[in-house]
Amino acid sequence: MNANKQLWEKGDFTKLADCMRQSGDELVERIGVAAGEQVLDLGCGDGTTALPAATRGADVTGVDIAANLVAAGQGRAQAAGLNNITFEEGDASDLAGIADDRFDRVVSVFGAMFAPRPDDVAREMVRVTKPGGTIVMGNWIPGDPTLVAQILKTSAAYTPPPPEGFVSPMLWGNEDKVRERFAAAGIPDDHVACERDIFTFRRDCPPGDFLDLFLNFYGLTMNAVEAADREGKGEALRAELSFLFDSQNVSSDPSTTEIPAAFLRVTVKKPG
Repeated sequence: MNANKQLWEKGDFTKLADCMRQSGDELVERIGVAAGEQVLDLGCGDGTTALPAATRGADVTGVDIAANLVAAGQGRAQAAGLNNITFEEGDASDLAGIADDRFDRVVSVFGAMFAPRPDDVAREMVRVTKPGGTIVMGNWIPGDPTLVAQILKTSAAYTPPPPEGFVSPMLWGNEDKVRERFAAAGIPDDHVACERDIFTFRRDCPPGDFLDLFLNFYGLTMNAVEAADREGKGEALRAELSFLFDSQNVSSDPSTTEIPAAFLRVTVKKPG
């Protein structure tokens, strides 16, 4: 099986996505998705940003490599009564079957950054965007002190080294690398804008219970826990992550969790 597909079909990311709904809706509002737009949500999961875009009247296509998340997105759209959104399986590195210049807006929030062959990802996003259209990416920032970057950094310390030729997905959070990749895809530098933004995870439970969702349902941390347990280091990993979640929680109510995480918001205008 495709290793990336296997990773994102592991566990059940919908459990985490439930903590991201409000921020997903706020981000769609912030980037200005409008009625009548043709929107591609790439690495859409179960629709955290795709459904809010459709609710605002856009015609949305959600693409994800994980079959279970595509099915979950279809179920959420049906339950919401949205007939202007479709979900399908696909690889952000190779959007076979999607025509050139099709979408007014391509959105990928913590999705396409994890696809292999990042240069191909940039070229494919540019290819399927209409001239004059917009690409928006949300990418976690390497080394950032906030939650997700620290989860990934901590997990990596307990995981075997990646195979030769592996390109870290966190490089999508490096502005220079983003500009380099889109330049190779034909986008002038002055058509690329990057800014730091915040995505907040919210859950009606204590931080320890929120951590359990990552340990039990998020493929990247599940792999780290399995590797750490094999080396007799599982408790050390859990202790590091527990401290991280407790220290990053900004909720004044001990029975709830609210943790902001910084990301790089990338906006690309395809020349008309």
